[in-house]
Amino acid sequence: MRSKADVVIIGGGVNGCSLAYGLAKKGLDVVVVEKKYLTSGATGACGAGIRQQWSTRENAELAINSVRIFEKLSKELGQDIEFRQGGYLIVVHDDDEMRQAERNVAMQRSLGLKVDILKPGEINDVVPILDVDGIGVVGATFCPTDGHANPFKTTFAYADAARRYGAEINTYTRVVGLKTKNREVNAVVTDKGVVKTSVVVNAAGVDSKAVAEMVGVNLPIVPFRKEIMATERLKPVFEAMVISFRDGVYFSQQREGQIVGGIPIPEERSGYRTMPTMSFMQHMARTITRYAPVLKHVNMLRHWTGFYDVTPDARPILGETNGVKGFIQCNGFSGHGFMLSPMVSKLLVDLIVDHKTPDVLLSLNLSRFKDKKIVRETSVVG
Repeated sequence: MRSKADVVIIGGGVNGCSLAYGLAKKGLDVVVVEKKYLTSGATGACGAGIRQQWSTRENAELAINSVRIFEKLSKELGQDIEFRQGGYLIVVHDDDEMRQAERNVAMQRSLGLKVDILKPGEINDVVPILDVDGIGVVGATFCPTDGHANPFKTTFAYADAARRYGAEINTYTRVVGLKTKNREVNAVVTDKGVVKTSVVVNAAGVDSKAVAEMVGVNLPIVPFRKEIMATERLKPVFEAMVISFRDGVYFSQQREGQIVGGIPIPEERSGYRTMPTMSFMQHMARTITRYAPVLKHVNMLRHWTGFYDVTPDARPILGETNGVKGFIQCNGFSGHGFMLSPMVSKLLVDLIVDHKTPDVLLSLNLSRFKDKKIVRETSVVG
């Protein structure tokens, strides 16, 4: 392991690896430290969806700009990340949800996003297998440029590209301490050695809170177990991701044919539980077959868990930490880290290299939770 670096990134998920790529490409000496293997955290457990339909302007801006990067990323990184744009269909169940949907769509359109409000009779044109009457909808929103990518291939493509530019990526390496001097970061202590540095990026997902506590910083992050399932493979039936904020369910068909989706179990509480539950399988089976009765004879083959690192407003924490110079936060994505990662890493590269702090970074800084009125992201599912 190198004994010094311009930047040390803690966390080998998609945000850590994409940031390593961006910084190394700019000529910085970068070291990544991951306690297990790349994608072993939230990245490897996510549902692979990429959407631009949000209630807050910051998340919408990050997602729209991320999609523009995703569209060219396979060519840029030299590997196929399996990006495809089949759209996101968000079902709307009642008048209150429709009023929120109309506000969301107006904001999203103001940012240049093509997104439509569908009548119930138009929904099956997008997803033919949905039982529109059975699930009780008054409409839906649909953005055709939302989509999917493979989170494993995306992360490893970023990591490979970062290595080509000289970044060092250390897996199975645990951070045991951070050193500061005069409230400035100056070293990362791992179980395999010490790396001197003036910049540390905390991209450790649900472990980010523990990392921050090493220098006395309290991140308002709470871990929530999330469960996801995959079915046997089917012939192509639909392309869009289907989600419902009221029911908390999401599901889509992958390119290989399996249906992948998730839903929170009613009794779920915050904590570091990792065991999959029978309750999830029962709840997911009842819900997805209510949405699409044609799936009732399909077998569920796999079921796994991951974590959301949830903040009080369900928006990420980004940027330098007040009071600890050189300590950069890149966490608190509340389940949306994969889809926002291209633009988040670009913003943080600009911050670290050129000291740029655009409004979106200022509004997502950790300081927003101190004596300020926060605006909660309401378009959260899973």
